[in-house]
Amino acid sequence: MTDHATQALAAALLPLVGGRENVTSVAHCMTRLRLGLADRTRVDEEALRALPGVLGVVDDDTYQIVLGPGTVARVTPEFEALLTPDRATELAARGAELRQEQRERNATPVKLALRRVANIFVPLIPALIGCGVLAGVNGLLVNAGVLPGVTPALASISSGFMALIAVFVGHNTAKEFGGTPVLGGAVAAIVVFPGVAKVTAFGVTLAPGQGGVLGALAAALLATYVEKLCREIVPPTLDVLLTPTLTVLIGGLTTLYGLMYAAGAVSTAIGTAANWLLATTGAFAGLLLGGLFLPLVMLGLHQALIPIHATLIDEQGSTALLPILAMAGAGQVGAALAIYIRLRHDTSIRTTIKSALPAGLLGVGEPLIYGVSLPLGRPFLTACVGGAAGGAFLGVFAMLGDTVGATAIGPSGWALFPLLSGERGLAATAAIYAGGLLTGYAAGFVTTYVFGIRGGRGGQTTS
Repeated sequence: MTDHATQALAAALLPLVGGRENVTSVAHCMTRLRLGLADRTRVDEEALRALPGVLGVVDDDTYQIVLGPGTVARVTPEFEALLTPDRATELAARGAELRQEQRERNATPVKLALRRVANIFVPLIPALIGCGVLAGVNGLLVNAGVLPGVTPALASISSGFMALIAVFVGHNTAKEFGGTPVLGGAVAAIVVFPGVAKVTAFGVTLAPGQGGVLGALAAALLATYVEKLCREIVPPTLDVLLTPTLTVLIGGLTTLYGLMYAAGAVSTAIGTAANWLLATTGAFAGLLLGGLFLPLVMLGLHQALIPIHATLIDEQGSTALLPILAMAGAGQVGAALAIYIRLRHDTSIRTTIKSALPAGLLGVGEPLIYGVSLPLGRPFLTACVGGAAGGAFLGVFAMLGDTVGATAIGPSGWALFPLLSGERGLAATAAIYAGGLLTGYAAGFVTTYVFGIRGGRGGQTTS
């Protein structure tokens, strides 16, 4: 998208969400422009959905406009620029109040926990993707025996972030829970510091990285609570000296002599359980995971899987769960194609599918979920059948020892190919993953074509 097109899209969005005075906050994630709105009744949702470049909308704790990866990062600053500086400052304060009020009304312990997990790990996804792609390219070069002078540099670039991911997790954890981010990062850094190999407790010597991202999260969370306690009891005149010192000391000692051991055991257990699950019940596990992922996305519960993916990547170098879960998107694509063919006289739904399908093929499923299958009812269920079939396909190969993994989280669909990892090499792994996608497409298409739509030409779907 050109700069002119980006500016034009931002300018077109503003009046459709009620104008400057209706916007209280602006943010974005990987695919969505997230707006705080003073009055949501002023949104022209029908016009928003029809606007070229808009892949869908989601009305949640914030009003979310799905623009797709890359596009949203360029449109957001252009949209913010349309708010005058004074007005933006005023609205940001009011937006924080409105968001807090709405979160208090809608919050449940589960939703709050998942939102916080997302706030910690989602900002790390761009680096995970970039480093994961470079690691894949480096692996290809090493296997091919070409550019030997370049591969060490690529290995350093792609591995640096993962070696220090604990620091970033600690920083974001402290920030999310109201502590000083750099103190959270400082305590979490202990987890990956090479010097911990000299520390022995309970007759066991620590290993650098033991506990991984879970240990870093726990360490930073503890540090945050220690810091808050110190702020309450330390005299103001000594606060600047004692609070950070006590936070790092208490948090660090507890991390070394407790949290790293406990988190290491949990991380190992997660890896062992995932391997056992796929090796012994791969087809069944794949069927369940692929079939249930779309409902999890719809409910926002998929965010609970982010630390599990991160732990598997940290422990084993890849997550075998992500490619299976990506099959849910394949089932969604197959269902959308069936609807497009069957409802050939429904111009509106076919236009929506045409605009959302490219994003769906690249693993951005929200436009098809919220714009097509979920509103129509049955196609959402038949899309889940497609995801289950694709997941079972990958599960069968996992039982045979050909597990498909992903070296980073974030992308799915076709966008996951550069991040694939497997024991038999990229070509064989990519072929298995492609087979899963084709299975998901086919199963989603057939079940939707046969069971998801009532009536013949121009027929209607049933809920």
